[in-house]
Formats: sequence, structure tokens, C-alpha cells
Amino acid sequence: MKLYPALDILDGDVVRLAQGDFERSTTYASEPLAAARLWAQAGAQRLHVVDLDGAREGAPVNLDSVRTIVEETELEVQLGGGLRSIEAITAALDAGVSRVVIGTAAFKEPSLLDQALERYGERVAVSVDARGGRVATAGWLESSELEPGDAVRALVARGVRTVIYTSVERDGTMEGPDLTSISEIAAAVGDAQLISAGGIGSLDDLRALVALCEPKLAGAIVGKALYEERFTIADANAVLCT
Repeated sequence: MKLYPALDILDGDVVRLAQGDFERSTTYASEPLAAARLWAQAGAQRLHVVDLDGAREGAPVNLDSVRTIVEETELEVQLGGGLRSIEAITAALDAGVSRVVIGTAAFKEPSLLDQALERYGERVAVSVDARGGRVATAGWLESSELEPGDAVRALVARGVRTVIYTSVERDGTMEGPDLTSISEIAAAVGDAQLISAGGIGSLDDLRALVALCEPKLAGAIVGKALYEERFTIADANAVLCT
């Protein structure tokens, strides 16, 4: 299982939100590149970047920062946030990211996802963010009627190879992952791969993910626990065997 330290950019700062609430943000750094370098120096191999401004605005805002991170570090970067047009997706990939993460657009504009998959294949992942048993969209500001498991099965049937599942209620809380939901989503991904996010607060939480023994669970995104030094990158890598 691969470790993805999270780096969320809002107003040029590195922040973490509590349960996806833009009004409950904590700032951890003023320079995204500096934060990315710290994770790289600590042993990270990859990074999960979210352009929160882009998610809120509906179009990428922080691509220059992302491009600099890619150019100045050796980290493999996956990027989400505001990628709601083929032009935005192409611009993100041109900035050097290894994978783009589509959220809202995958559900509200199915033709865009089809176009992205046709052009970029496995470099396209879809984020399925769940709140109250339903898929949340528009930077977690809206809720749909979609049930996460059904959404995942439909996405995989259309050719999605990587699904990122986030429990919005757990995200930024460090209260532990929603293991039941993660297992259900792992069963729904078929022959695709799953990356989980939300709630990791300790090494025991990572061990619990490993103990699920879900072969499709290929990665874990960790944010606040790393920023608040609950454990180190090296500690996490040792548990996840990355």
C-alpha cells in the first residue's frame, strides 16, 4: 500500500480542513513548495495535492505552485480540485502531474470523464467523496443522491482504473478511518484500484487499513496526522511496506 501525504492549497497556503468545511481550516505552511520539500526529504515518494481554491471556483487556481513542486522535487504528484473541463485536465497534466483526480465533473458531466479517459487513460482517477451515505460534490459543498458503492461500480464500468474514496465526516478529524465503508468500496472497485482518505490519526489506523487485507486497497492519503507529527513518513512507510 502506498502512502500519499496530502498537501491542500488554499489562498496560497498549505492548510487542512475539518470535515471539508472551508470555515474550519488550519494553516500549516505559507509555501507549498517548502512543505513538499519537507515531505520529500522525510522519505515521501508521492504527494496528493488538492487545489482547494480550484475546487471552490470550479477551475484550477494553483497550477503554478503545482508545476513548481513537480519541477523542484522528485515526488510523483496526483492533483485534484477544479478539474471540470478537458482544458483544465490537460493543463494539469502539462504541469507535470502524474495523475489527475476528477471529482464533481465525473458525476455532473459524464461526457467529460469519457473524453478524459479516452485521451489520458490510467492517468485519470475519480474522487468519490461521501457524506451521510451519499456522494458529495462541488468541493464538498453539495450532496447528491448517489450512493458511493453504486457510483464506484458505474465509474469502473466506464473505464476508471483508480478510485479515491474519502469519508468527508472523518476527513481532518484524526478519529480513524471508516473501515466498514472502505471495505464496501474495495468490494465495488472490481479490477480497478482504491486509494482511501479521511480520518487517519495514528499508526494503528494505518495498521487497521493493512489488516483489512483488501487487495484492491492500493494507497492511503494522510494529512493532518503528518502535519501534527503524530507519526513520521518513515513510520508510515514501514507500516504500509511502501
